[in-house]
Amino acid sequence: MRYLLHFAARCSIVLNVLLLLLYVGAPQPVLAQATDQTLLDTVQQFLYQETQTLGQEVVIDIAPPSPHLPPCLQPTPFLPNANQAPIGRVSVGVRCGEDGRQTRYLQAQVDVIGRYIVAGQDIARGTLITSSMLAQREGNLSDLSSQSLTSEEDVVGKVAQRPIRSGSTFQAHFLQAPSLVERGQRVTVIAEGSGFRVSREGEALTDGAEGETIRVRFGPRDIMNARVIGQGTLMVDF
Repeated sequence: MRYLLHFAARCSIVLNVLLLLLYVGAPQPVLAQATDQTLLDTVQQFLYQETQTLGQEVVIDIAPPSPHLPPCLQPTPFLPNANQAPIGRVSVGVRCGEDGRQTRYLQAQVDVIGRYIVAGQDIARGTLITSSMLAQREGNLSDLSSQSLTSEEDVVGKVAQRPIRSGSTFQAHFLQAPSLVERGQRVTVIAEGSGFRVSREGEALTDGAEGETIRVRFGPRDIMNARVIGQGTLMVDF
């Protein structure tokens, strides 16, 4: 009888352990699925916020995370290339955990339906582009080259560096800002700081567009760099 009681007690303990293991183990797949869904939802919302100003319609398709990776808690998405619009095939970085030390990357396809500009006429090389030379189109912006300029503000006032045919999109390397300073021109160079502002006349050694830094000569051995800020005017950056 004592043996039977001991055997029954051992069976009860084993049964309880099995039930405990089943109880603890069962929620794990559900928890992982919920965490992955939270990760996808967070990245989806992030990409939507980054693209909502680019067009009238946005379609986002995110590849699911690898099942071999641990859950990403408190996901914080970011764009590895912040200077490029998230259109087309996009890689999204995600920092995981409270300290954000764990980083993983998800792949997404982002299609944006919106308007973009094209040449409304044939444009010759060296032409200063005006708004009357442009036309608008509508389509999937992800089909355009990553170098395509889609807004009028990025094109008007630039100079064509090569012939551009009517209906063509504008590529960044097709255009250049007009020169505000020409080589050999007498220019005014301004230097300013806390409590002072001085100017000096010199000779530009190269052409320069707004924002470009060029060399200016003030004498036989006095040459320095200055940034173009206006027509014939430059600024020394300290």
